[in-house]
Amino acid sequence: MENRITMKHIPIIPVPIEETELALFEERRKIYPRSQKGWFSSWRWVLVFFTQALFYGTAWLNWNDRQAVLFDLVARKFYIFGMVLWPQDFIYLAVLLVISALSLFLFTAIAGRLFCGYACPQTVYTEIFLWIEHKIEGERNARIKLDSSPLTPRKFSLKFVKHFLWITLALWTGFTFVGYFTPVRDLAVEVGNFTLGPWESFWLLFYAFATYGNAGWMREQVCKYMCPYARFQSAMFDKDTLIVTYDTARGEPRGSRNKKADYKAEGLGACVDCGICVQVCPTGIDIRNGLQYECIACGACIDGCDQVMDKMGYQRGLIRYTTEHALKRNLDDKAMWKRVFRTRTLIYGGLLGLIILLAAVSLALHMPLKVDVIRDRGMPRITESGDIENVYRLQIMNTQESPRRYHVEVKGAAGASIVTNGNLEIGSATTKAFPVRVRVPAKVLDGGSNRIRFVVTDLDAPDISVTEKAVFIVPR
Repeated sequence: MENRITMKHIPIIPVPIEETELALFEERRKIYPRSQKGWFSSWRWVLVFFTQALFYGTAWLNWNDRQAVLFDLVARKFYIFGMVLWPQDFIYLAVLLVISALSLFLFTAIAGRLFCGYACPQTVYTEIFLWIEHKIEGERNARIKLDSSPLTPRKFSLKFVKHFLWITLALWTGFTFVGYFTPVRDLAVEVGNFTLGPWESFWLLFYAFATYGNAGWMREQVCKYMCPYARFQSAMFDKDTLIVTYDTARGEPRGSRNKKADYKAEGLGACVDCGICVQVCPTGIDIRNGLQYECIACGACIDGCDQVMDKMGYQRGLIRYTTEHALKRNLDDKAMWKRVFRTRTLIYGGLLGLIILLAAVSLALHMPLKVDVIRDRGMPRITESGDIENVYRLQIMNTQESPRRYHVEVKGAAGASIVTNGNLEIGSATTKAFPVRVRVPAKVLDGGSNRIRFVVTDLDAPDISVTEKAVFIVPR
């Protein structure tokens, strides 16, 4: 009889299972960006000065004896230099958002994350905070050494001064932000007298905390993990988008060498593997590994690499702004730029220009008078002479910053007249409601609803006139 081996005859030997601990999040490695000078660095600082002069300075400008730019949420008025916008002008906010979106699409299609590298508030304030850190604690190596050293009176004093300046700048930033919603001079008095309201205190401290935390502590983490733009930017890129690129064909194989040696004879590329491009990067990436979503296109690695190329006597441009097509096909600058301004970018640019033009024309023709007519719900009144009266409420909004006189008349019915005073006065940037009684002779209109028009005209500027439709009720 055959011997058969069954599962019962096979010994089961337990196999030890090794436990492996996996981290869901990458542990943060603090980045110490190295300071550098160059063309792109200079442009970043130009935009830092421009944006901050605009932000901090505009809040203190005066216009017509008031703050030039003020978003008065309580009074529901937005003052922008000589223009006053009301909730009815909400369409302009929508237009502004469309312009911002199209601008972002255009800049991204042309040159990637150009906004991130030069004008984003996160980048700008991180640059300022890093500059303060550099001035207090020293260059990159000195900062690394200081952080790794034990706490001493010197280390404590340096850290204290740095954080004191950071917090002071953050509080001033929060104060300026709130100053666009509460008149900044009144806000300064309230701060000095410790009489800030609860909402003003909250937003001042919240904005200051956000500035201090994002620019001082989180820095590149905001760009890498919190900013949604980093995630969907790839959908806007194509092979003709200008991006910060390492020329692999020219730079590889990389390696150190003597300055006087012929690196080509040694079988080396132009990259000396100095690591400067990594040291100056504010997000800590190595651009030589290809384009990564963490790259904010600031050009710091270009400046750093160009300085090394100059010292070695090599041609600049090992790291440069170029396109994927230009790099693969060895296109010259003329051919590259011709493809950069392609159909896609021309469409974005054309739409953007058209919307800006239409918005500018609309603002230029913006009527500084708004009228709303509401008929009283009561029944029409018949006078002793047989005339018919309807009562209306005229809501007139004067958006100009000077008192105005208006004349009201009724059209659309023969013999129609206003029983009450037809001349009205309204203060500057004010809305006021007026009761108006309109009388129409008997048998002029048919029974039921009849269309009439109210015409409100500025007595000092007859070209400013608004016509509003209304309904006149005649008893059947």
